[in-house]
Amino acid sequence: MLSISERGKKMPASPIRKLVPYAEAAKKKGIKVFHLNIGQPDIETPPAILDAVRKADIKVLEYSHSAGNESYRRKLVQYYKKVGINVNHEQIIITTGGSEAIMFGFFTCLNEGDEVIIPEPFYANYNGFAIAAGVNVVPITSSIDTGFALPPIEDFEKVITAKTKAIIICNPNNPTGYLYSRDEMEKLKQICLKYNLYLFSDEAYREFCYDGEYISALHLDGLDENVVLMDTISKRYSACGARLGALVTKNKSVYDAAMKFAQARLSPPGLAQIMGEAAIDLPDNYFDIPKAEYMARRDLLVSRLNAMPGVFCPNPGGAFYAMAKLPIDDSDKFCQWLLEDFSYNNQTVMLAPATGFYGTPGLGKNEVRLAYVLNLDAINAAMDCLEKALEVYPGRVGLVPEKKAMMK
Repeated sequence: MLSISERGKKMPASPIRKLVPYAEAAKKKGIKVFHLNIGQPDIETPPAILDAVRKADIKVLEYSHSAGNESYRRKLVQYYKKVGINVNHEQIIITTGGSEAIMFGFFTCLNEGDEVIIPEPFYANYNGFAIAAGVNVVPITSSIDTGFALPPIEDFEKVITAKTKAIIICNPNNPTGYLYSRDEMEKLKQICLKYNLYLFSDEAYREFCYDGEYISALHLDGLDENVVLMDTISKRYSACGARLGALVTKNKSVYDAAMKFAQARLSPPGLAQIMGEAAIDLPDNYFDIPKAEYMARRDLLVSRLNAMPGVFCPNPGGAFYAMAKLPIDDSDKFCQWLLEDFSYNNQTVMLAPATGFYGTPGLGKNEVRLAYVLNLDAINAAMDCLEKALEVYPGRVGLVPEKKAMMK
């Protein structure tokens, strides 16, 4: 009998997407589903970057250079300079989304059996990428009670072994929205230098920092050889479907090795690179409007959540995600119940259970991630649904259940 690989068996289901069949079933019943489960913005993709593809005079859609078109990489140099990152075009590899940049980093810098430390909760797909690379994730727990601040450096040192090769951060953070301070980044620098570790820095949300300064890993003096930066245009320009990212490093050995993986997959998306080049030409104030919109959405979401009995949501400093603690028994069951057995005014809300964002078993059972990627009216309606759902959920804890009028 044929069987799948151990790697395939270990690959976790996405906490962001695994409930999609239940959402589809709800929609077939005529229920409107507010998607707060996934970071898919409703903000319009800039027309100028779509027009660039429409107007491109292409007779043959050819492979690009494996590192990406030189013209695009040179334009990215200009972009990075504006955010205080000084690199040249031969330190940039264009990737198929940020996901491939993360995979290239793992494949290039880590051997099978090596360990990578990640503050949890963390972007759920790091687990999947680690399994694909044969790498072991070592989580260091941050707490919702501190807003998911960086755990004490002593916690990192306690788990460092001979197999520890890297630390991963996402700044601003997905799923928590936490924005790491300069002091926290400097502490990470010191521990990477002390133990000779790579610092993988996922900076997909750098444009969306609300309550503090954006600090890139490549802003840290003396750490150039250790840093592998992963990037993407998906969230920046509301262009998730373009699948265009970048791996950026000043470590030539890492770059040269990553290029071999880039060559093996031939080239990154050609039409998306045309979009990417056009995006660099957007005016410097382009981000003012989407950033203000996300801040308004954050403020509404967080205030609505914290006004609900038994709910706590720290104020995220960046990105467009929030983690909330709910008075529930099991976030996986609750999120499925919202789609299968609940509606309010023929509407319901789709959330991401937090269990999939933790590496430590048992954590996240009473937490969910919410992506504030919908407009203010939709967020208000979604919060109405959530508030009513918490009143009648059978697995509610810590509070006395009220009337069951909203259950079907």
